[in-house]
Amino acid sequence: MTAPRVGADERRSRIGRRHALAASARVATPVETARAVVALHGTDPASTFLSACARMVSPDLAAVDRALHDPVPEDEALVRVLAMRRTVFAVPSDLVGATHAGASDVVAKEQRRLLLKLLVDSGITDEPEPWLRGAEDAAIAAVGDGQVTSADLVASDERLATRVTLGVGRADATEVSVASRLLTMLSAEGRVMRARPRGGWTSTQFRWTLPRLDPGSTTAEQGAAELARRWLAAFGPATLEDLQWWAGWTKTRTRAALAAVGAVDVDLDGAPGVALPDDLDPVEPVEPWVALLPALDPTVMGWKQRDHYLGEHRARLFDATGNAGPTLWADGRVVGGWAHRDDGEVVTLLLEDVGTETSAALDAAAARLQDLLGDVRLKARARRWTPVEKELRA
Repeated sequence: MTAPRVGADERRSRIGRRHALAASARVATPVETARAVVALHGTDPASTFLSACARMVSPDLAAVDRALHDPVPEDEALVRVLAMRRTVFAVPSDLVGATHAGASDVVAKEQRRLLLKLLVDSGITDEPEPWLRGAEDAAIAAVGDGQVTSADLVASDERLATRVTLGVGRADATEVSVASRLLTMLSAEGRVMRARPRGGWTSTQFRWTLPRLDPGSTTAEQGAAELARRWLAAFGPATLEDLQWWAGWTKTRTRAALAAVGAVDVDLDGAPGVALPDDLDPVEPVEPWVALLPALDPTVMGWKQRDHYLGEHRARLFDATGNAGPTLWADGRVVGGWAHRDDGEVVTLLLEDVGTETSAALDAAAARLQDLLGDVRLKARARRWTPVEKELRA
């Protein structure tokens, strides 16, 4: 039986509707924005806020802040988790259990292995497991019912202040506290979570607290299946390799998750792809739309194979390590990039001809974004400046 064909035009059409980017598809709340793309990227906190605002009917930085940090009802909460590809994501509260079980577990095991090895390689102890258990207990006790910084943990217990060496024997070796590495591991395990940062909404200096939600008893298989189902609903049809890369899974886990959701084969313009079995019909078209998406936005980072929306623009819009910078979108395609200058101006650069109407719409969107940013200045965090940003900021 011939696999159903899903062309690039259809895939681009789905982006505007399903990712809440077309004007008629935008949503009201920060949680709905995360749900549209499974999870909001959070390694750079500014991306979380701007990705949410790009998808809201009425962009509201304060509403995103409340969803992330205030004691709101569970169905209004976003929770930061360390999960897919050892990356921080902000997920709806009902996805926390599946994310921890189906993606964070891989990260947690690797972080524990690395920390145990660091303790030995740094000459701290030859019996790392009991030593680490004691440090874990000390860290959890120090967090208690409050919110603490890494520096607070260092000051609370000599084990947490212990220095370990990253890159033992290398010229670029550096020392860090056990507390900083331990927080990464404990967050992947779901035992602590990032709370309100010390600074404003772009700050990376997080406080830490105990989880505000019970992740439940989801198994790894159940969690992976739920993540696969939500990802395919938002990003599919796509390739197996796309999902494997996005989730940070092995091919074995990816295939098992796809089987669990009953994924079916499709033809992506000659390439093998997969889709949910009830998601093969064309979507209703949306009106023409434009968007300015921030660096590391979940849409531009949602696939490994990006030709159907990125075209030939990768080299100018991604940094040398594969991280996306700020992008201009029109009708499901990346058509250029933008940058935030130190004087506060949002400036754009088109990389192809989009016509005067679309160009004017992008200019108007840039002006709205500039107003939203106000006195804040965006920097390249968790990535490097892209060639387009360097050109625009010169």
